[in-house]
Order: sequence, then structure tokens, then C-alpha cells
Amino acid sequence: MTDTIEDLQCRMDAAASALDFEEARRIRDRINLMRGGASTGEAAQADTSGLVRQQPGAMGLGTSRQRPIPPPGWKPPSKPDLKTSGRKRK
Repeated sequence: MTDTIEDLQCRMDAAASALDFEEARRIRDRINLMRGGASTGEAAQADTSGLVRQQPGAMGLGTSRQRPIPPPGWKPPSKPDLKTSGRKRK
């Protein structure tokens, strides 16, 4: 568990050369965690399988705003009737 970033970089390059991209992705995520301040042990134990990278510009140029996801079972409210809205009854 005394892997350094340089050792992990070499292992990642070797995995990518061997076309083992899943292993290269795992090692890349460990390197990113270590660069972010995690210890070697914490980076090795971290489960990064659910992490996904946001596509740049998915919501517009340069934005990082996420798309809202409605709760299950939610229905949008009905739209008002344009022929009757805004009129008073006689």
C-alpha cells in the first residue's frame, strides 16, 4: 500500500497499453483521489465505480448545472385553459 503517484502512473500506462481500460480507469481515479489529498490507503479502498464525469456543455456552454430529475410518480400540473383564463363570470 505504499504506491506512489509515479508507480500508479506506470501501472495505468501499462494497463492502457494492454487494452485493459477498466483497470486503467480505476488507477486513474486512485491517482486523482491521491492528488486531491486522500492517503494511499483511502484511495485504494474508495469505491469509484459510480463516479461519472460530466460532459462539458451538456446544459450549455461552460455550465456545470445539473439537469433536475423529478421524483418518482410526479406529474406536471395541468395547463390552464387559454379560452377561459383571465375572464370574469357574468
